Amino acid sequence: MRHFRHIALACGALMASTAALPAAGLDQQLVVVDVLDGGMAENGTYQAALRLRLADGWKTYWRAPGDAGIPPIFHWRGSRNVGDVSISWPAPEVFDTAGLRTLGYVDQVVLPVSVAPKSANKPVRLKGRIELGICKDVCIPSEVSFDQQLDPSSGRNPSIAAALAQRPYSAQEAGVRSASCRLSPTSNGIQVEARITMPSAGGPELAVIEPGLPQLWASEAETERQGNTLVARSEMIHVSGSAFAVDRSRIRITVLGQNHSVDIQGCTSG
Repeated sequence: MRHFRHIALACGALMASTAALPAAGLDQQLVVVDVLDGGMAENGTYQAALRLRLADGWKTYWRAPGDAGIPPIFHWRGSRNVGDVSISWPAPEVFDTAGLRTLGYVDQVVLPVSVAPKSANKPVRLKGRIELGICKDVCIPSEVSFDQQLDPSSGRNPSIAAALAQRPYSAQEAGVRSASCRLSPTSNGIQVEARITMPSAGGPELAVIEPGLPQLWASEAETERQGNTLVARSEMIHVSGSAFAVDRSRIRITVLGQNHSVDIQGCTSG
């Protein structure tokens, strides 16, 4: 349960820092969101992006923020003619926060969004809000709203193209030959040992293991390379403390290297 104690300490520090700050409108001075248009693709989906601009030196978090981070939550209520929405995440930076590893972005991040309309002949309005944490010397839970009708005639947007180029490689692009996950019980949950046969991503490699279910929490992975195989171990725990099963097909492993990053979705039994 030491991981939960780490989270409790981090959250306590977050709340203490927040309480010392004037709340009204402060987050609006520190972070703003813009909707970028990227036009309509041949398959009828719209390419857009949410650009988060933060005050100088401030950071926000990746979808798997680490033990001391705050994961962003997206709400699409108010959108019109919007079916499936898919977010592409640029590879994050790695930070050390009070001895805990966190993952995120400094100053600005562009999150490409692919939007499939419900009806091809009706306009698409992208509206909603993002709950997120922003940090510098202190951390503040924040919320920003966006509202824009997407323009299908917009041309290629350089900012969106640059963000898409910063995505991790797929397993195939990175030359991943196999990815297996060995499960074993612990006193609190289940340990996952992922063994990934792949070329080096460069320098010290860091693996992030995501359970694929919101009810499960995964600890910071211990990562080492054994020849052609990258080994990462993480403990998964149910947030309620109850028993659970792990679906290997939903496990997502991101390898962050000096040269590039790799996104591996699903693993076999090992």
